[in-house]
Amino acid sequence: MKKMKDVPVPDRPREKIAKKGVTSLTDTELIEAIIGRGVKNRDVRMIARDIAAVLNDHNREIQYDNILTMEGIGPTKAAQIVACLELGRRRYEPAGTVKIQKPEDVLTLVGIYREKPQEYFICISLTGAGEVIRSRVVTIGILNHSLVHPREVFAEAITDRAASVICVHNHPSGSLEASAQDIAITRQLQEAGTLLGIQLLDHIIITKTGFSSMKEKGLV
Repeated sequence: MKKMKDVPVPDRPREKIAKKGVTSLTDTELIEAIIGRGVKNRDVRMIARDIAAVLNDHNREIQYDNILTMEGIGPTKAAQIVACLELGRRRYEPAGTVKIQKPEDVLTLVGIYREKPQEYFICISLTGAGEVIRSRVVTIGILNHSLVHPREVFAEAITDRAASVICVHNHPSGSLEASAQDIAITRQLQEAGTLLGIQLLDHIIITKTGFSSMKEKGLV
């Protein structure tokens, strides 16, 4: 793994936030941006990777003392991480459990992407009861088979032990019609989900003014 000093300046987390926006960063890069620097023999990228692993492990507690036991983490960094997590929970986590019963229920989770000038592909992982586990940006840019590959879509859903997923992407053009590429990607994901035992419930297209459910149109 490269050390942060070896990463080109434009590709460093804080510079990427300024140039491309915070949603362009991976979870690990977000942590790198928060903690800023590492310690002797432990580069910030190594520390951030370890913290991300803890955050992705649903069986481990994410508390101040838990973070503090990690190599390279002192009281200041531990406090920064748990403070950011708590602020995010208070500010953005919907009250109560979010349950998806119809396409409209998804809009509260992806509303910030409706006016984006680029295409964002989002995967929402769900429990067997249709409750949201997590919503993630899979890729940014014009959709194609190489960018939206089943392994990228389902990797985190497997980690979440999801029973199903709903995929969403925005159309900056404003069109709610599914393109041939959209349909091809959906079918590829549906087949992969069947093999993995994780059902693709729907693929929803969103724009500034509305949304379109591919399931309702018989395309899923």
